[in-house]
Amino acid sequence: MALESVMLAMVGPWVVKHWALLAILATCLSLLTAVCWLLTYYIRICLNIFVDTPPPLSMNPVDFQPVEGEIIRFRSYDGVSLRGMHVTAPRGVPYKGTVVFCHEYGSDMYSCARYTRPLLEVGYNVFTFDYRAHGQSSGMDYTPLQWPSDKELGDTLGACAYVESTLRAEGREPSIGLFGISRGAGAGLLAAAADPNIKAVVTDGAFSTETTLTALMKRWAHIFATVKLVYKNHPPAFWNLLCWILMRFAQPKLKRRFPSVRKALRDMQPRPIFFIHGERDSYIRVDQTELLHETAPSPKYLWIVEKAKHNQAVVTDPKAYAARTVAFFDKHLAGLGVPEECITSAPAVEEVA
Repeated sequence: MALESVMLAMVGPWVVKHWALLAILATCLSLLTAVCWLLTYYIRICLNIFVDTPPPLSMNPVDFQPVEGEIIRFRSYDGVSLRGMHVTAPRGVPYKGTVVFCHEYGSDMYSCARYTRPLLEVGYNVFTFDYRAHGQSSGMDYTPLQWPSDKELGDTLGACAYVESTLRAEGREPSIGLFGISRGAGAGLLAAAADPNIKAVVTDGAFSTETTLTALMKRWAHIFATVKLVYKNHPPAFWNLLCWILMRFAQPKLKRRFPSVRKALRDMQPRPIFFIHGERDSYIRVDQTELLHETAPSPKYLWIVEKAKHNQAVVTDPKAYAARTVAFFDKHLAGLGVPEECITSAPAVEEVA
C-alpha cells in the first residue's frame, strides 16, 4: 500500500500537468484504431470482390464457326506446358504477317475465329493458344482470375517467343502483331511493353487492374459501408490507398503479382495500339479504356462501338470491326500504304498524333 501511495503521488502531478498531451495522444490512438479497423473491414470485403467477381462472357462455344490449324505444345516463361495452334492463311494468299491472339478469361484458343477470321482471309497467319488452366493447357492447380497477372504475362511472352523463334527458323523477320480480348488484352499490353518484336497491338475491352478495381470498389461501396455518409465522402486518396493495401494482401495470398497495365503503357516504347471498347459495357466501363488510351504513346487509336456490350463490338458491327482491324495491321504490321481513314473512318474512332 505504501508503494502504491508513493507511485500515485509521483504520477498524479505529472498527469495533471500533461493532461492535454495525454488527451491528444488518446484521441490519436482512438482515430488510428478506428482507421485500422475500417481498412481491415474494407480489405476483407474487397478481397472477396477481387476474387469472386466474374466478368460476363461474350460467347458460347458454339456461337461461331471455329477454325482449325496445327496443334503444338510450348512453354510459358515459368515452364508451364501450354497448348497452341498455328492457323495459316488460305493457300495462294500472299503472306502479310503473323498475329498472336490472346483470348479472354474463361474462353479458349478457338475463340480466335470470331475476331481474326478476316485477318486470315487477307493473308495473316494467326497463332492462338490456351492460357494456363484454360482449354487443354496445363496448370489445373492454378485458379485463374479475371485480372491479368504475371502468370498470364508469362504465358503471353512464351507464346510470342515461340512464334518469333518459328519465324526466324523460316527465314522471316520476327516482327509480330498481337490481338487481345479483355484480360488477354491486358496481358498482351504488358507483353508488348517487354517485347520489342511486338510491332502492333489491337485490344478489345482492355483495362488496368488497379484503376478498374478502384472503380468497382466505389461502385459497390454500399455493400460494405452501411453509412452512406462514410463511403460517399472518401477522398480519391483513400481509394488509392485502399487499392494499394488490397494488392499488398492479395498478391502473396494468391501467389501471383498483378502488374499495372497503365504503368506499362506509360513506360512503353512507342508502337501502334488500337483500343476497341463497347459503349454499353457495364462490367469494364468505357472510361477505363479511355484512361489507357490517354496514357499510351502515339500512334494510338480509339473506337468506342455504339450499342456494344463487353467484348461484343465484333458482333454489333462485324463489317466495321473486320475492316478496321485489317486496315490497322495492314498499315502497322505489314507496312502497306493504308490511309489513316481506313482505320479512323467513323466519328467514334480517333487517332492521336
